[in-house]
Formats: sequence, C-alpha cells, structure tokens
Amino acid sequence: RWQKVLYERQPFPDNYVDQRFLEELRKNVHARQYRYQAVVFQSGAVVQQLCSVCVFVLTWWYMDAGMLSPQGLFVAALVLSLLGYVVFDAVDGGAGRWASGRTRWADLKSTLVFAAFTYGFSPVLKTLTESISTDTIYAMSALMLLGHLIFFDYGANAAIVSSTLSLNMAIFASVCLASRLPRSLHAFVMVTFAMQIFALWPMLQKKLKAWTPRCYVGVTVLFALTALAGLATVSSVGAVLFASLLLTISCLCPYCLIRLQLLKDNIHGPWDEAEIKEDLSRFLM
Repeated sequence: RWQKVLYERQPFPDNYVDQRFLEELRKNVHARQYRYQAVVFQSGAVVQQLCSVCVFVLTWWYMDAGMLSPQGLFVAALVLSLLGYVVFDAVDGGAGRWASGRTRWADLKSTLVFAAFTYGFSPVLKTLTESISTDTIYAMSALMLLGHLIFFDYGANAAIVSSTLSLNMAIFASVCLASRLPRSLHAFVMVTFAMQIFALWPMLQKKLKAWTPRCYVGVTVLFALTALAGLATVSSVGAVLFASLLLTISCLCPYCLIRLQLLKDNIHGPWDEAEIKEDLSRFLM
C-alpha cells in the first residue's frame, strides 16, 4: 500500500498518488465573510481622505481668486484646531496623553515652533518655484495629491502603505500650490492649513473611529456634505461627479466586494508548500 513518505522505498513512481489524494482537499480555508454595514463603515476612511483633498483644493482656489482672506482662514483653522484638540483629549478621557507622556505645554511649544518656522520661511516658499511654469506646478500638485491618496494609511496591512510618504507628498503639493498665491502671508496660511488637514485631522479621525463609531459616522457624513457644498459653488458638474464617486466608494464597492466573495474558490491540499510551524529558534543558538 502506498504511503506518503520519502524515507521508504516503494514500488511506485515518484509522482504516484492514490485515490485518497483528494480527501485532504479544502476550499476557501482563509476566506473572510464580510458584513455590508461593516464594509461601509470601513470605507469612511477613504471618503474622509477624498473630502480632505477636495476641501484643501477648494480652499486654495478661493484664496487664489481673492474670495477668502488669509486672516479669515487662519482664524477659522485656529478655532477648529483648538476644538479638535479638546475633542481629541475628551474622547478617551486623556488616556492616550497619559500613555504617551506628552504634556499640553510640549504640544504648545511644538505648535509655536512650527508656526514660527513656517512664517519665517514663507517668503522663500513664495519664490521657490518662480522659474517653473504654472502648468507644471498644477501637474506636480495633482500627482502629489494622488500619491497622497494612494499611500495613505487607511488601516490596511499592506506594503504600499506609508504614512510618512503620504504626508510628505501632501505637504509638497501644498508648497507648490502656495507658491502661486499672491503674497507670503497666503503661502504661510496655506502650508499651515495643509498640515492641519493632512496631519492633525486624520489623527482625530482614527481616535473617533476607535472610541465613538457613531460620532465618527456623523462626522464623516457632515464632512462629505461640506466638501460637496463647497464644490457646488465652483462647479455643479464637479459636485455631481464627486458625489457619485463618494457613493460608489461607500455603497457600491462594498456591495461588489461581498458579492465577489461568493465566487471565491481557493483550493488547499497536500500539494501546497509545507509550512514549518514549530519554533526553531533553539537551533539558531
């Protein structure tokens, strides 16, 4: 009788298998079952990041058109940042701050240093890309914002995820766009606003998502409506297309994912590569 061993000589060819070969066949061993509501909830991270890019571009467009003053934007961003700072601490009762060991005074010093550094270098940022054509600046900004969306950490464990690269690309895009604004003050406010919406805002999103899911859903819907309302003032067609994109990501794509899971047919059996699950660290001493 044939045995699946290599240490005994048997009167069978090396590639011989008997009728028991398919008894170990298993299908969809690692397949995950998703719930529609859970997938829609997780897609909120993508929706929020798309809305962040939309709000940032709209803010730059309003400043470039002279419809929004840098002083007004700075005051509004400062008030919203203070409100978000309070909410960030109130969500978990300050547990995260105690765990990190970071004080409010340290946060204040970091904010002042960043603001002073950015304000001091704003004339340099304003004249940094004078030798580059405006079309090239727009193309570079669009490419960097697209890269920011691709490499952003949406919560997936993938090799393509890089929070540092994503943030750097967003700041690079903000510097490029800020260099096309009228004055140095505009460039300073634009870069500061970019840091708030691309660095601080995602941190608050993750805290709300982990501690208060219902509040996170409400903030996501409100933020999407704000972005759509702002885009509608610039282009009604763009607002309709953007709304279709958000609905596709948050509603249609989760439905397609769940339906495609039913068609998955991965097979596992004795032909798979062997996996050594024993701890072999003792042999490495």
